[in-house]
Amino acid sequence: MALLRVSRKALPLFIAACWLGGFGLPGMARAQGAVSEYDVKAAFLFNFTKFVEWPPAAFADEHSLLKICVLGEDPFGKPLRELATGEVGGRRLTLKYLENLSHLESCHVLFVCRSERDRLPRILVDLHTAPVLTVGDTPGFTDQGGMINFILEGTKVRFDVNQEAAERAGLKISSRLLALAKHVKGRP
Repeated sequence: MALLRVSRKALPLFIAACWLGGFGLPGMARAQGAVSEYDVKAAFLFNFTKFVEWPPAAFADEHSLLKICVLGEDPFGKPLRELATGEVGGRRLTLKYLENLSHLESCHVLFVCRSERDRLPRILVDLHTAPVLTVGDTPGFTDQGGMINFILEGTKVRFDVNQEAAERAGLKISSRLLALAKHVKGRP
């Protein structure tokens, strides 16, 4: 398991995820003052839900769950399951693991695992205008129409944002989140 540092720019977001989400880091990582790549990505994924606004039509009613979905081979494990037991914006979170492409539009956040690289173009075309925040960590993800792509810079986890794709789907990404991004495609 690779241990990473959280960049200073992203540290407030990571700390908030840990504190608000009751995020328990593995003992070894906590003792060494570093965390694994996917611990950091899980914290970011959880926190993205706090900085994105979905259109009202994305939910059946004001009590609907906010669904975080993982498509493909799960790289997160326990940290994401622990974070996804909370509540964001008055909505309880739920975590779903998907193996096929049916019902992707029922997700509010979709993490597309690297194992889905070959199906990525179809996934992004199918969700082109659906109010689903698409997140990945595959090279070229935002260039293909994904909304947020994790990237590694040495030992730091960063991310790029495709604001055009988010706007096309009716999602509003907070300027605070955009300020943390390394690159923003479609920035006014």
